[in-house]
Amino acid sequence: MNAVLVTGAAGFIGRYAVGEFLAAGWRVFALVHRTRTPELVALAERSPVTILEGDITRYESVAAAVDRVFEASGSLAAVAHCAGRASDTGRDREFRMTNYESVVHLARVMKERPVGRLVFVSTSDVYGLRDFCGEEELPLAEARHPYPRYKIAAERHLRANLAPDRFAIVRPAAVWGVGDPTFVPRIVSFLRSSPWIVHFGSWRGANRWPLAHVRNVAKAIRLCAEIPAAGGRAITVLDDERTTVDEWYRMLCKGHLPGKARRSVTLPRWAGTLIGAPVSALSNLLNLDHPFMDPSLYAAWTVSSNLDFGNGAFRELLAAGGVRPVTRAEGLRELACEGLGPDVGVKAKEEVHEDVRAQEQDHPELGVEEGDQGGLAAHAGLEVRDQ
Repeated sequence: MNAVLVTGAAGFIGRYAVGEFLAAGWRVFALVHRTRTPELVALAERSPVTILEGDITRYESVAAAVDRVFEASGSLAAVAHCAGRASDTGRDREFRMTNYESVVHLARVMKERPVGRLVFVSTSDVYGLRDFCGEEELPLAEARHPYPRYKIAAERHLRANLAPDRFAIVRPAAVWGVGDPTFVPRIVSFLRSSPWIVHFGSWRGANRWPLAHVRNVAKAIRLCAEIPAAGGRAITVLDDERTTVDEWYRMLCKGHLPGKARRSVTLPRWAGTLIGAPVSALSNLLNLDHPFMDPSLYAAWTVSSNLDFGNGAFRELLAAGGVRPVTRAEGLRELACEGLGPDVGVKAKEEVHEDVRAQEQDHPELGVEEGDQGGLAAHAGLEVRDQ
């Protein structure tokens, strides 16, 4: 049985990665910082999961965790590095330590020990915030914001210090799904407090919001660990369906704020900058994990850009592994059944189901294949330091 060490295992992406590796027959070592969620503890009691505690920002702690895996299993086929600071606010030092120094430590461990492959979870933000038109091969941007800047630095460090077959990079876009701790809740909170759906810039909400279902991200992480040809590659993870910003807002309104009519208003991009700049400045000063209100400066630029990336490498990876992607319709069904919470009425959930059925009738290829539920939705979790 192959062994994998999953960092950030109590986080959103990390928890799904644990479930994905388990379903594929791997022995999983789940590295957490401080939080042992009840779900992860329960999983460890009934599955081949061993929970380890450690600090990814300290080399000694990372090396000790890897050594414990070798002591327990005799080998380590892969490290899935899901831990990181995923936020649009915070101090530079926090991003550097979590998103860059941790990768430096892991690369050093890889050189010193016979670990098979490091799968690094980066972000599609490394391409920059501008308008795209379905490009597949994209250069790394010269980012000023610390979140993408240190992800870029980490990617470059891996390429400079490890042979191509020793690493792979997964670049998720906007990750969503049951258990999402920040992305959907922030949007819903903004929509709840605003009488309008607010767009910024010339796209007027018709620009693409690059959704990446968390189970698709987990599939990509596992396949990058398993498939030899994935070595040295960077895979952009993006759902097949093109969802605009306005469509996504309205989908969330339908499910979370039923019965509330919504009209759209579009403000110039400079207005988003004017609002977001002081929000980000104060949030950074206080070192908040998330801005105290929306939009932050980074969020305003994100929602006013057409982030329409190509996902050809991701589809190629899935085909090589004999795996199909999770569809938007399937993800919406999961949210309607499990993710909307007790405050959402049965009628609202039925309306979401009707929307899902309508999508499947218009696009039969988006339907759920029988027996392909994966059983991973129950593994969603949250930890501030984990993505």
